[in-house]
Amino acid sequence: MPHAIRIHQTGGPEVLTWEEVPLAEPAEGEVRLRHEAVGLNYIDTYHRCGMYPLSLPSGIGLEGAGVVEAVGAGVTELAPGDRVAYAGGPIGAYAEVRNMPADRLLKLPDAISCEQGAAMMLQGLTAQYLLRRTYRVQAGDTILIHAAAGGVGLIVCQWAKALGATVIGTVGSDEKAALAKAHGCDHPIVYTRENFAERVKEITGGAGCAVVYDSIGKDTFMASLDCLRPLGMMVLFGAASGAVPPVDLQVLAQKGSLFVTRPTLFTYAAKRADLVAMANDLFDVVVSGKVKIEVNQRYPLREAVRAHADLEARRTTGSTILLP
Repeated sequence: MPHAIRIHQTGGPEVLTWEEVPLAEPAEGEVRLRHEAVGLNYIDTYHRCGMYPLSLPSGIGLEGAGVVEAVGAGVTELAPGDRVAYAGGPIGAYAEVRNMPADRLLKLPDAISCEQGAAMMLQGLTAQYLLRRTYRVQAGDTILIHAAAGGVGLIVCQWAKALGATVIGTVGSDEKAALAKAHGCDHPIVYTRENFAERVKEITGGAGCAVVYDSIGKDTFMASLDCLRPLGMMVLFGAASGAVPPVDLQVLAQKGSLFVTRPTLFTYAAKRADLVAMANDLFDVVVSGKVKIEVNQRYPLREAVRAHADLEARRTTGSTILLP
């Protein structure tokens, strides 16, 4: 019987348990997928701790890659042996084998390994909608990305640089600053000793950024608004430090008629046609070499507790995968 990580209650990493889980034959429109790698993402911690409630008991995880083992009735675009990847659910990626809706799966190009696929889909598709749809970055734009040495951050730095943008990024240490700089970040700011809003004003000569991509939330939100040019776009796409408290919208007028949005990958990729177009855009920049996907941490899937603890303690950089 295959194994999976399950949660029966919310809490810290210790609530993740390694269990045998029965698996039915794939239903109509489904395939059975054997994972070769599973992606670790910060949103997994939100599900685990209850910030994003699940119906318990539950699996966990939103991203993986592997090989199709069997297909259910009505599945015509996939066949056993196909290498596929996915991001965004349904939840339950922390598993050796699982059934998945076929219309959520994407065939991997030959040039992209399953490990890369598991490491890049959620973070890469997030970077795609942030840079190409939420605010369409153009050559000459100056952008700010928080957590620039993280999984999404390193992809955004590389992709934005390839688009001709000037990239400013916040990081927590000199080592992470060097990593971000090596991946296209023109101006890393070590937020533990520098006021990032003041540094952004210095770097831009007081002009501010066209857009701020903020996955930190409570600790950075208000200062992020101060980094924007008039009519700039504040994109809040995560809450690593906690949820942003209620904001008086009049503040947006006072700070330059700013725009604020709270997007999610699940909305942008809800339609199959949009998901495929986004994935093709991502595959193109990776296969071309403009964006390199580097797996910086690997953990056995059964050691998901340790992986979550390291992620929340900021001991990871770039992409992390779990190996069944």
